[in-house]
Amino acid sequence: MRILVFNAGSSSLKLGVYHLRAGESLQAGQQALKGSFDRFTPEGCDMQLDGIKRHMPFRDLAQATAAVPDLLAEAELGAIDAVAHRVAHGGEAFTKPTLIDDEMLTQVAALTPLAPLHNPASLDAIRLAREVWPNLPQWAVFDTSFHLTNPARATSYAVPQSWRKAGLRRFGFHGTSHKYVAGRAAEALGQPLRELRIISLHLGNGASACAIARGESIDSSMGMTPLEGLVMGTRSGDIDPGVFGYLQRVLGLELPQIEAALYRESGLLGLTGASDMRDIEARAAQGDVDAQLAINIYAYRARKYIGAYAAAMGGLDALVFTGGIGENSASMRRRICDGLEFIGLKLDHDRNLAVDLSGRAAPQIQAYGARVNVLVTETAEQLMIAHEVAGATKAQPPAPLQIPIAVSARHVHLSRATVDAIFGPGYELTPEKPLRQKGHWAARERVRLIGPKGEIGNVAILGPLRDRTQIEISRTDGFALGVDAPVRQSGALDGTPQIRIAGPAGFQDTDGLIIAARHIHMNRRDAEAAGLSDGASVDVSLPETGRGLTFSGVTVRVSEAAHTEMHIDTDEANAAGISGAAEGAIIVRGIVA
Repeated sequence: MRILVFNAGSSSLKLGVYHLRAGESLQAGQQALKGSFDRFTPEGCDMQLDGIKRHMPFRDLAQATAAVPDLLAEAELGAIDAVAHRVAHGGEAFTKPTLIDDEMLTQVAALTPLAPLHNPASLDAIRLAREVWPNLPQWAVFDTSFHLTNPARATSYAVPQSWRKAGLRRFGFHGTSHKYVAGRAAEALGQPLRELRIISLHLGNGASACAIARGESIDSSMGMTPLEGLVMGTRSGDIDPGVFGYLQRVLGLELPQIEAALYRESGLLGLTGASDMRDIEARAAQGDVDAQLAINIYAYRARKYIGAYAAAMGGLDALVFTGGIGENSASMRRRICDGLEFIGLKLDHDRNLAVDLSGRAAPQIQAYGARVNVLVTETAEQLMIAHEVAGATKAQPPAPLQIPIAVSARHVHLSRATVDAIFGPGYELTPEKPLRQKGHWAARERVRLIGPKGEIGNVAILGPLRDRTQIEISRTDGFALGVDAPVRQSGALDGTPQIRIAGPAGFQDTDGLIIAARHIHMNRRDAEAAGLSDGASVDVSLPETGRGLTFSGVTVRVSEAAHTEMHIDTDEANAAGISGAAEGAIIVRGIVA
């Protein structure tokens, strides 16, 4: 499939043509053309095409876009199958690549106040491209979509409810970059993405950090707008909101003036008068104290986010640097990482200096034996956009697959050691009722869960025994017990909190406490019929509830002996209004690596 990707800015247009084949890795995918237009003036603009710079007579974005078909013809690339556009802000509505129509454009235009520097340029490019290629499908891929998996505790501001109802919440940006970087890091490490805890640092003129736990973004440094978070080229990053009132009272500045200064006159530019880290590093080496301070602030802010996100994920498996600064500044990578040895993160001096990113490489630069992997890779947002659109246009099952939904109440899976501790050495559990999953059963015995706030009795035990004890509760149960259980797939127990399990012969304090991520058990026959593989991520719609509720991000777990059904917990069932037997319709949305 050949996809033309546009990334439009207020005064520039980047484009790429990608030829993708089904099943290719993120490192694969042929880039058939790379180009950009910038510095538009009445006399023309600068164009770069496959590394060759030329001055062209195009005075604005419209003329440059109109010229692209001729450029493609000159390159003899063949027919284009689809056009894709990067859009910064998609709000809460756009969770995945979206086919562009007039209604969609109206929705995106309404989000302009949240991304005033970015969305208008994207909308202009989309409208122009639809005029140039009226018969081609055109898609939008949103920077915010990847972060819509962030939990409410990461997206909610502690402000009045009326403000939150008006749309005040954290979104996060650079999502396409962070998604690519995480997937590329997993490929380079040879490990499944859903088993890794990754921090992605996108360090460029725009900069952000993202915590990616088991394939999903759980937090991002950017907030409601791209202004929050790390220090950037011209943006302030984190700042006390009280400065708005202070500057108005003391300097007489109006809100639009303050906002414009925070976007365009702050960050590295505000600290040094320059926004390019290369210039700042050169000045710092010559003794410029402002440049030295800016470098220290930049590294310190990034290091704080690494520590915070490692804590939020209960550990860290990989740190990945990307973006112009992250890819090219060995000294900044070193400054950021120094002092993080306490979490197992340490750079190797020689590997850090010898980074080679040719061929979309993702070299590791951690010290040999360090617990945390550190990688560097070029971000490839346009390539990721092409992959997203290629995935969205693949053939779908002829009809939505209807699937039964089972409500899973709180329960435990016990290890031999836990059974011995709470029932007595050598005790054998008594299978009382077989479960629909072959070989699984509910035991006659029950246990109590005891937390710092309270306890829950009569908790079911499911067999057979496992190598490691796992306790599955709902979020409401967590508040009753007084513990904060993470949402995890079954078996992903590292870094989970401890809970006390009590039985008739004693108790045991053990980790393994989770809120089970909603999932679908599916036998291989049904999976093949639906075009799904193990690890696929789907949505499940429940129209019969009358609420129009859709469960998103449901992971498919395929095995030969599985009985096909979806499992949700009691909180999710209550939200959906499920009180008895229920069915949902699977909507395919992509694959989690």
